[in-house]
Amino acid sequence: MSYKNITFPQNSIFLVTGGAGFIGSNLCEAILNLGYKVRCLDDLSTGKQSNIDLFINNPNYEFVKGDVKDLDTCIKACKDVDYVLHQAAWGSVPRSIEMPLFYSLNNIEGTLNMLEAARQNHVKKFVYASSSSVYGDEPNLPKKEGIEGNLLSPYAVSKRCDEEWAKQYTKHYGLDTYGMRYFNVFGRRQDPNGAYAAVIPKFIKQLLHGEKCKINGDGKQSRDFTYIENVIEANLKACLAPSSAAGQAFNIAYGGREFLIDIYYGLTKSLGIEAEPEFGQDRPGDIKHSNADISKAKQLLGYNPDWSFERGIAAAIEWYKANL
Repeated sequence: MSYKNITFPQNSIFLVTGGAGFIGSNLCEAILNLGYKVRCLDDLSTGKQSNIDLFINNPNYEFVKGDVKDLDTCIKACKDVDYVLHQAAWGSVPRSIEMPLFYSLNNIEGTLNMLEAARQNHVKKFVYASSSSVYGDEPNLPKKEGIEGNLLSPYAVSKRCDEEWAKQYTKHYGLDTYGMRYFNVFGRRQDPNGAYAAVIPKFIKQLLHGEKCKINGDGKQSRDFTYIENVIEANLKACLAPSSAAGQAFNIAYGGREFLIDIYYGLTKSLGIEAEPEFGQDRPGDIKHSNADISKAKQLLGYNPDWSFERGIAAAIEWYKANL
């Protein structure tokens, strides 16, 4: 894998916010496997205790239960930290439409608190989760940084605000910030449960349990589904990126495009299950098509994803079969 040979200074300390979540726990695992120290900050509002229990006996792992909406907590969590990987946020476009104030507090103010805490503690690199949702209604494919449309949800607004605040902290305070515009990340430990669960783990669970799958819309919407290993690589390489690349956001994806209906039938075939889906209404705020131009991340971060959708979905299916 592309990040297995990455090295950092000895005794480097990483802070992963949202480290009990899907992406965060995978980042914690990768960093620990590389031999470095990890501090995980999570309030367990959406993260899972089981993701902490995986590492709690590792002497290089420290768990801090706390909320990024509290500045003092953020400042303490950043003490002696070299690299911040800020993943703490509330996801889901439709839920953000129902809870706009909550998303502003968690995703915007929480990120601002973390930026300020990193600045005060002289953190070397601040890498944070943004989202492909910032492209809004921009119709052209592939999506390219600098060509964004009208935002379609409070979630998208929150992520775009995070990018703008990060720019300010690079410009005025010299904090090296790097935004990761994730495109539909999937893989091990992604939660298949709940009304706002991501589509791949939800489909796999429903098919394994003999439940009917519901597709929002006609199934002809497309996404640049991105396996978790590619996301880990991007975050770690951003920690070693030059300061000349700071203050910017980068598309983090594989650079492919999969149609939802094709994914559904691909899963049924892989699982050996014959079942037809139900079709529902389009979800408000959803983007119809998503496909990333990853040339900027390749050029400036050295990002070179080697997990294709096919390779990733095969690994994900095996993980869910063993863990559901």
